[in-house]
Amino acid sequence: MFVELDGLAVHVQTDGPPQGEAVLLLHSLGTDLRVWDPQAAALARTHRVIRPDLRGHGLTEAPPGEYTMERLARDALELLDALGVRRAHVCGVSIGGRIAMAMAAAEPARIASLILCDTALEFRPPETWQQRMDAVAQGGMAAIADAVMERWVVDRSLPSSKALRRMLLRTDPAGYAGCAAALRDTRASDVAGRIGCPTTVVVGDKDASTPPSAARAVQDAIPGSDLVTIADAAHIPNFEREADVIRAITGHLRMQAAAGPAASAAEAGAAVRRAVLGESHTARSDAATTPFTAPFRDFILEGVWGRVWTRPGLARRDRSLLCLGMLAALGHHEELRLHVRATRNTGVTEGEIAEVLLQVAAYAGVPAANSAFRVANEALQEMPPP
Repeated sequence: MFVELDGLAVHVQTDGPPQGEAVLLLHSLGTDLRVWDPQAAALARTHRVIRPDLRGHGLTEAPPGEYTMERLARDALELLDALGVRRAHVCGVSIGGRIAMAMAAAEPARIASLILCDTALEFRPPETWQQRMDAVAQGGMAAIADAVMERWVVDRSLPSSKALRRMLLRTDPAGYAGCAAALRDTRASDVAGRIGCPTTVVVGDKDASTPPSAARAVQDAIPGSDLVTIADAAHIPNFEREADVIRAITGHLRMQAAAGPAASAAEAGAAVRRAVLGESHTARSDAATTPFTAPFRDFILEGVWGRVWTRPGLARRDRSLLCLGMLAALGHHEELRLHVRATRNTGVTEGEIAEVLLQVAAYAGVPAANSAFRVANEALQEMPPP
């Protein structure tokens, strides 16, 4: 699909559960969103995966002139705004990783964590980028293709490497030059000391463009960050070492899912509870809380809403369907009524509620389903029209 951002038509692909935790994938200079195909397919099982074509790449427009790293970061943040994403994990390769760092420095509250693949704080020497800009201006992308491919992959004969070359050759020279200018002008001081979110730095051991020494410099600049080295990998390992890149990203995300402190789990739980059950219900419930019931309310907020409903493994809609089935099978009719009403917020339809209860009849017994159908029907009739 296309999203209009301040006059720029940005091409973006989204995959995975709409209610899943968002992961923004930013591609490298001279490629497009397809460079993340293997990783997106794996991540979309549990996360909402967002892949834009960067300014001047793929199907996104290529405005003339030089771009800045600040402008590219702002594009990404405005895209998240347009998609209704308040906070996301951001994973970028090469320039995509540097854009991710600029996003985290500019608006740290928007970035849940970073995965920085084969990137650097700055890309020296500047004259190299100017030479590339001049070359593509005169001879198009073919003028630099051989030199670029030598750095991108270990084995240029692989079908995936040939696909990367085709991506490079199809890149708009104006877009390539515009982004090259951003790399030419970026400086470590723009982000140094300004990033504090959980970060994993990933680098290929044969990366000549942003070598392991550059990755260690990024790690040193971000307190508490981790470093993952991929063996026998060059600058763009997404296809050539796709399984290793997937493991690095999913491992990072699993660590983030397990790392939240108790206080943040309670806060996250309160937010999810409001989103699922509705503001009016949670307000009434909180008003009715007494010193006697408060410890149980806090346990539910942290342990159930904060540590189960917030996990990325299932979409919120799927958890809603599971609750309906289990509550119906167990005969917990008060809670079943509550979660039927919550379907207005979780996206579950009346038809899907009926299908769940038919499944209950088949596997938990007709009497349980009979009572559940009655309770669910009453709750649906009491709900105002959408």
